[in-house]
Amino acid sequence: MNFLDKIIIKDEKKINMMSPLTWAYVGDSIYELYIRTYLANNTNLNPHKMHVESIKYVKAGAQYKILKQLELTDKEKDIVRRGRNTKNHHIPKNASIEEYSYSTGFEALIGYLYLNKDYERLEKILEDCIDIVNNKK
Repeated sequence: MNFLDKIIIKDEKKINMMSPLTWAYVGDSIYELYIRTYLANNTNLNPHKMHVESIKYVKAGAQYKILKQLELTDKEKDIVRRGRNTKNHHIPKNASIEEYSYSTGFEALIGYLYLNKDYERLEKILEDCIDIVNNKK
């Protein structure tokens, strides 16, 4: 058993009952970790420059753009819709309200897939994110 098996919620019913903002909270961390790891493995930048580079992947506007280009299933679209429509009461600083709400939907999807241990689909979406930001898709 690895450490991820110890921290992952095993009850799909419980995951489905969570607030989409909880999925987004987890998804934000997973996506940030993926991007940081990607940059650490694929660049020779120092940590400050990696942080600056990571912004083009993780800012709300980038997530909005990514989401518009991803090919999602109907279930995934529903997860995004739930995340997007959840009242957040947070005022975005560097994004429009539309970009911010869609980025919340994007993060909800990432969190939902992670919590449900759908790692194969999560990996495909994360790889597509890199390609979209780097204009390879």
